[in-house]
Amino acid sequence: MSMWSLMSNFLHQAGGTAVIDGGLATELERHGADLNDPLWSAKCLLSSSHLIRQVHLDYLENGADIIITASYQATIQGFKAKGFSNEESEALLRKSVEIACEARNVYNEKCAKGFSSDAIILKHRSILIAASVGSYGAYLADGSEYSGDYGASITVQTLKDFHRRRVQILADSGADLLAFETVPNKIEAQAYAELLEEEDIKIPAWFSFNSKDGINVVSGDSLLECGSIAESCNKVVAVGINCTPPRFVHELIVLLKKVSTKPIVIYPNSGESYDADLKEWVQNTGVTDEDFVSYVNKWCEVGASLVGGCCRTTPATIRGIYRTLSKQ
Repeated sequence: MSMWSLMSNFLHQAGGTAVIDGGLATELERHGADLNDPLWSAKCLLSSSHLIRQVHLDYLENGADIIITASYQATIQGFKAKGFSNEESEALLRKSVEIACEARNVYNEKCAKGFSSDAIILKHRSILIAASVGSYGAYLADGSEYSGDYGASITVQTLKDFHRRRVQILADSGADLLAFETVPNKIEAQAYAELLEEEDIKIPAWFSFNSKDGINVVSGDSLLECGSIAESCNKVVAVGINCTPPRFVHELIVLLKKVSTKPIVIYPNSGESYDADLKEWVQNTGVTDEDFVSYVNKWCEVGASLVGGCCRTTPATIRGIYRTLSKQ
């Protein structure tokens, strides 16, 4: 099956729009995980993979068609800095995909047994697993994925070398696609596009960028230029926006539609602000679930076809999106 038909068949089966899962880290914390670590949610791959599986399952039971693996901050370089060997580091990357596959299997078994319950959504459907690739800035864990300022010494080649082995491992681990998330600048998008071609990666990818002004990506690079890089790479089957306040998304979709014919993927954060100095979310600065979900129809009207949530969104948010899309 071609890369294109994977996404078009999937969207066709989902009725034209599909639901992506929501935030991972805050849900892991709610289940009792301690994420105070540069590895962030990747730390749970070591100590509490059952919690990751539970969060994936929660999202499936609330209507998600796509679950994103706990590998956003999981890098070989980050694991090695913590004293893991190369082999152990690569095994942890694979494990992130295995956990998501386990959650999908558990969910499919529940559907087959036909437990009926108002509390959970049990519906046989096509479920995709997206292996998350966080940016170079996410590895630095210094907030630079929110600025996109990597400095003059970081080139396309540096970034390709940084991401190469991790992308190979994740692409070969049983995931359905690669999710290049929170892409903060044009240089990283270019590195990803070249890497997918050079390594002849066998599964499709999406690129999702982040913005803090509704016009450009966070580095100040033009979203039109970034979207064009994704459009011209034939391994990329969707392009969009994540980890961006909901109020900016409408304008960003309109911009992407100018340069891209590919399905548009949208999973904003809750709109809360993150204080990078305190390393914490500023409470009550976000939108309510109801407000978040009320945006969804407008996003779909202007062209979004894959919709979910990023930081601080919950299974309840995803259920709201599922219900909204089911009514369409």
